Amino acid sequence: MPPEPLAIRFCGHALELYAERALYWPTQSSLMLADLHLGKGDAFRRAGLAVPSGGTALDLSRLRALIQHTGAQRVCVLGDLLHGPLPSQAGWRQQWDAFLADHADIAFEAVLGNHDRALHGQSDFGRLRLLQEGHCMDGLLLRHHPPEPDDARPTLFGHLHPVLRLRQQGLPPRLPAFWQRATQLALPAFSAFTGGWPITLQPGDRVWACTPAGVWALPQG
Repeated sequence: MPPEPLAIRFCGHALELYAERALYWPTQSSLMLADLHLGKGDAFRRAGLAVPSGGTALDLSRLRALIQHTGAQRVCVLGDLLHGPLPSQAGWRQQWDAFLADHADIAFEAVLGNHDRALHGQSDFGRLRLLQEGHCMDGLLLRHHPPEPDDARPTLFGHLHPVLRLRQQGLPPRLPAFWQRATQLALPAFSAFTGGWPITLQPGDRVWACTPAGVWALPQG
């Protein structure tokens, strides 16, 4: 069972932030996440790098728990659903197909990211609906890449993998984080098998760290 979420207001919308690195949008019955990177370990192993298996299964089990906990009717990935090519016989493909079959009553959508080259030119992937960069949902733009700094339109996006570096006893030295600057809200990478981009805070920024005990709001910059 995921820790209880932290409720926030973002550009007039009520959102719930989960320590599992996803947010729930109650009025849209939508679970939003970024940078799932399906098959990343498989891609590394094909390149000759010795990395452990099971990463996709772990991420999908976390996603399954969040769907059950929130009752979401839609799951939307803000880019980098995939990590690389689409080998038809890869184990992660079978796991993903089985996951979709187990959630046949839920809509799955994804904005195309820079790692989703295998999906470009398609309108769907199985029964997953593919969205263009900047797709609008109830007044919020959904993107993978960060918008321009002076773009005032309310936006949810991924790509950056924002993290906080802390020196606090009892906490990991690096924590994934939700990061808001003005009307732009960056989501942490959902996949546990990713690097991170350390946040440099500016006055007015808001940051929520994903800890094992739940989401913590840091003092506003």
